[in-house]
Amino acid sequence: MAKVGIIMGSISDMPVMQDAINILHDFNIDTEIDIVSAHRTPDKLVDYAKNAHQRGICVIVAGAGGAAHLPGMVAAMSPLPVIGVPVKSSNSIDGWDSILSILQMPGGVPVATVALNGAKNAGILAAQIIGSADQKVQQIIVDYKESLKDKVNKDADDLIK
Repeated sequence: MAKVGIIMGSISDMPVMQDAINILHDFNIDTEIDIVSAHRTPDKLVDYAKNAHQRGICVIVAGAGGAAHLPGMVAAMSPLPVIGVPVKSSNSIDGWDSILSILQMPGGVPVATVALNGAKNAGILAAQIIGSADQKVQQIIVDYKESLKDKVNKDADDLIK
């Protein structure tokens, strides 16, 4: 059963969102992937947001560009944590419209927001949320962070040589 729902407003967001998919698969966390447009498929958005938790989803990663209403609308209707990925799209104002649309949520409707095109970090954050209640996933995160440290130390050693 999928633990992380990964949704995006358009197929054009897939190259960015693929980073979240890849890291979660590296962590052996099952994902459910779909296109859910806040503006073009609002009924699908409502159904997805209201029912994802009943399918075993624990965290939703939602990527959107332009006006980027998808993460906030999902967060408004879902009991699950939502991580928003602002996507710099063809109709975007250097990505700032997406960033601010996701970041500036009203009180009571939180959306965790990562950097512009930061889907990899969204995937890692989703895994950390799951890992807070799942020791196996938590150990995967501990090992991953250790590997980051090891890579930096190796690079520093190579630089000195």
